[in-house]
Amino acid sequence: MSNHNLFAALRAAFPEQLDAVAIETDNGLHYSWRDLERATAMMANLLASLKLPKGARIAVQVEKSAEAAMLYLATLRAGYVFLPLNTAYQSAEIEYFVGNAEPSVVVCSSKNVEWVSRIAKQAGTRHVFTLDDNRTGTLLAEAARHSDQHKIANQSEGDLAAILYTSGTTGRSKGAMLTHGNMLSNALVLKDCWGWKEGDVLIHALPIFHVHGLFVALHGALINGSKMIWLSKFDPALVVRKMPEATVFMGVPTLYVRLLQEPGLTRQACANMRLFIAGSAPLLLETFNEWQERTGHTILERYGMSETVMLTSNPYEAVQGERRGGTVGFPLPGVSLRVRNERGEACTTAEIGAIEVRGPNVFSGYWRMPEKTREEFTADGYFKTGDVGKIDGRGYVTIVGRSKDLIISGGYNVYPAEIEGYINDMPGVAESALVGVPHADFGEVGVAIVIAKPGAKLDGNQVIATLKAQLANFKIPKKCFVVAELPRNTMGKVQKNVLRDQHKGLFS
Repeated sequence: MSNHNLFAALRAAFPEQLDAVAIETDNGLHYSWRDLERATAMMANLLASLKLPKGARIAVQVEKSAEAAMLYLATLRAGYVFLPLNTAYQSAEIEYFVGNAEPSVVVCSSKNVEWVSRIAKQAGTRHVFTLDDNRTGTLLAEAARHSDQHKIANQSEGDLAAILYTSGTTGRSKGAMLTHGNMLSNALVLKDCWGWKEGDVLIHALPIFHVHGLFVALHGALINGSKMIWLSKFDPALVVRKMPEATVFMGVPTLYVRLLQEPGLTRQACANMRLFIAGSAPLLLETFNEWQERTGHTILERYGMSETVMLTSNPYEAVQGERRGGTVGFPLPGVSLRVRNERGEACTTAEIGAIEVRGPNVFSGYWRMPEKTREEFTADGYFKTGDVGKIDGRGYVTIVGRSKDLIISGGYNVYPAEIEGYINDMPGVAESALVGVPHADFGEVGVAIVIAKPGAKLDGNQVIATLKAQLANFKIPKKCFVVAELPRNTMGKVQKNVLRDQHKGLFS
């Protein structure tokens, strides 16, 4: 039986010229494909020397660096399970993740090693290493003592490769278990669907503790043997300067908004670029249109989750259809996607319902949560995404929101994304969020929080008055607040749980 280790497939895609540049960093360093081969081998040998149990978890909370990416690849190579942790997490969060996952190894930044070591020790973790973004730390020092030759561990498609903890906006975070087969199948499908070709160069400006940067972007470049321009942090001016050397860029919507503020973003600057991809949060239609007008490129929006990697994508080739703003395109090859109503029946065209998916990319379940795993799958094997959406007559999927964001006001269903769309179309509005808060008469009512465009003046009462002329009364927010900014997580998603907490006492 052939080896289904994801690293084996990525390694097989390395170009023949191993001395060519694989990663170019923003501080002038160049790593060859041979460097990746040797460094991952030494790190894998270090992990193997620790005599870890089968399926051991390697928890990592470090700043973005080429070495951090190599540690991820080395973990796959050695046959262990990678557990990336957001660099924004503090002690209480790390205590939960380490206690829940019980990693055999924890790798952290030197500045955090004192308190992280204490938490790790309490959880029974025997090995703690440091890794910093300046090529220092005990992990590299120890790995340097090991051989740069390593036989890739044999893995089956169903073997666990990574655990990604969900954001936990409704209760404790859940660890989504992704297998080697889940991620390899998705990487191969995306390589074809997004037209990866010889000579492609990716600008990698995303964090690597999340699906988007760690799996979609990194796997995409590696499975194609493509060079990466590796940015430790997103710098819009630097991205624009690097575009003439690159062909592919992936970003969350916030990054595109910030790039549009750069005077250097012109059609000429983007002339060498082949593809711009957006995901992880909804892309405003205004951003989609402005990008098209400014650069001559049409952003390709797609949809995925921690539990599934990528599920849908707008077309890359024009013969497959146009890239439609406000939609996430069609289900990827091998992915079955359906929309069902509250009675479990298939929704009609354009009817809003719950999105359910099945395919080789869908995770194997939640770590140590068998009951929760059973709850989240249907009897016929579909995963309940928790997203609400619709499919139009041509098959384009549109995400309307999260089921937990649904507002039931006076017995009527209110979908926040619908109302946000109307608000965002109003003159002077940059962005909006609608959340449900408790109300004695209606059970729940909507509250709108709006950001004005620079120089624009907005009045919350006028926003509501404008909506009343457009929508049914049960959909109208009871209050509208104009604010300077919306709370977001590190991937740019608006934290509606924070907004709900801020406004939950409005009508009590």
